[in-house]
Formats: sequence, C-alpha cells, structure tokens
Amino acid sequence: MRRREFVTLLGGAAVAWPLSAYAQQTERIPRIGVLMSFAEGDAFTNVRIEGLRQGLGALGWSEGRNVRIDYRFAPGGARAQALAKELVALQPDVIISHASPATGALQRETRTIPIVFTNVADPIGSGFVASLAEPGANITGFLLFEGSITGKWLAMLRDIVPALARATLVINPKTAAYYEFYLRAAQAAASSLGVELVFGPIGDAHAEIERAFEAFARTSNGGLLLPPDTNTNTHRDLLIALAARHRMPAVYSDRLFVMAGGLMCYSISVGDMFRGAAMYVDRILRGAKPADLPVQVPTKYETVINLKTAKALGLTVPPGLLVAADEVIE
Repeated sequence: MRRREFVTLLGGAAVAWPLSAYAQQTERIPRIGVLMSFAEGDAFTNVRIEGLRQGLGALGWSEGRNVRIDYRFAPGGARAQALAKELVALQPDVIISHASPATGALQRETRTIPIVFTNVADPIGSGFVASLAEPGANITGFLLFEGSITGKWLAMLRDIVPALARATLVINPKTAAYYEFYLRAAQAAASSLGVELVFGPIGDAHAEIERAFEAFARTSNGGLLLPPDTNTNTHRDLLIALAARHRMPAVYSDRLFVMAGGLMCYSISVGDMFRGAAMYVDRILRGAKPADLPVQVPTKYETVINLKTAKALGLTVPPGLLVAADEVIE
C-alpha cells in the first residue's frame, strides 16, 4: 500500500517554449543518446526508461515523431567505453548516462556534447563536476544518494534487530569505484550508533559471492547494507537468496530488491529521477548549458518493507518502522 508519492524537485522550472517554436529553429530532429549500465529488458532498466519516456512525453517530446533516442546497454559496465564511443560518433544533442561507469566512459569520449548523468553517487569525487552548484563543464545531472543515507540504513537495521552488533557493507570495489564514499559515511554512522561496521567486498562470480556470504554469516547479531552497485543489481536474486539462507537481515538501495523478496529498502524513486533527467534534457535541447544547470540532490525518499520476509527471518517489524513505510508487502 502506497502512502506517499515521491516528487522530484528541480530548483527551477523547465523553459516553457512551445515545440513548434523549437521546430522553426532547426530542420534536424533532435537526437538523444542513452547509455545504461543495466541489461536491455531488465526490470531495473525498464523502470528507468519508462520514467524517461514519461518525462519527455509530458514535455511534448515523442520518440520517433519529434525526437530520436539511441539506446546502448552496458550491464555492469561491460563494453561501456566502446558503446560510449558509438554514441558520441552519432553526434547526439545530449546524452543521458546511467551510473558512474557509463558517465566516466562518456566523459573520456567527449568534452563538448552535453551529458546528463543519473544514479551517480559521488560526482565531485569521480571528477565529473567541479561542484554541485556549478558543474563547470559539459556534465550535470542527478545525485543518487548522499553518503549520510548509510546512517538511515544502519538505523533501520538496528530497529529491526535491536541487538545488532555488526553491519557489513556489501559491494564490489571493481564495479563501484566510489565504494569509499559509502564506506566512510557508514563507518561514521556506525560509530555513533555503537555498531561495528565492516567492509564486505564481493566479486562477480556466484562462487565468490556465496563464499563471502558464508563468512558474513559467521557473526551473530549481524546485518547487511547493500549500497547501489551494478554488480549487486546483476546478482539481485542470488543476493536475496543468500541473505535468506543465512538468515541475515539486509537493507537494500532499490525497491525492486524488496519486491523480489528482500527485507527492506530506503531509497529514492528512480523512475522520478529519470523524469527529472527528461526535464534537464528538455532544457538543454532548448539552449541551456550543462554548466548552468546545478546537480540535483534527492529530497524525497521511500521506505519499502517486506513483512513476509521479516516473518521468514523470525523478525518483528517495530510499529515505528511500519508507520514510516511508504509501502508494505504482506
């Protein structure tokens, strides 16, 4: 049951130019490139592309009629550089990048074509922008999470496991080069909560992941934090199954994990993020420069809890956590 809706705030309305006026400025149909870090047809991909199409449609852009969109898919960052080169060679008017690997690949290919990133954790540390307020070059976009979100994930774990002694941050350093961004924030939050925070690196092979979870489970009163990582998303079903097998409570960074049987998440609406990206694309197509469009920070989050999973783990969800939930799966 949904109790609240996420609303993306953009710090500035889209320019209200009629599309007929735009058409008079150019005979060429605008071209948008999209580089996704998930596989084509994946549930994670579909919700984002649907959000983009809805956002563009609301602004009068119709794919195949007055705008062309070229999609490329680089799951886990595979072939991201080659696909970025392909998109840049098409000379689109603007490119939407999904996650840090895709954004980095595009940045290496062009310093002139506007890029609107999404699902990027640390754009300053990754060297994509000079600052959030003044990006400074051809790249701007939408921050995925601030590091402080790890404090919320830890608090949720302790709420559902009052005796929580250790939390393991599960991430693949090879596919999430920004992992230290979350690790530092989680360590600071854990210290204030009196919880030990350990780093739990995983690989991309099933056997490696299974061995890692066996090690995680050796500590009693433990729990898992799974920040955004393309590798984590690729192995979604395996990670959920292993958490259940080892009876380890976990907090995820995307509601699709909870829909698939994960325990709970605290995250943004990625569909709304891509609707917001559509607004920035619209502004760029009408003449705005990425350097003048500040990076947007999420202001609304959603909590989703799977009660069926909680019961299977022998956990009781406290009333306060239930009341705070935007959606409860029973």
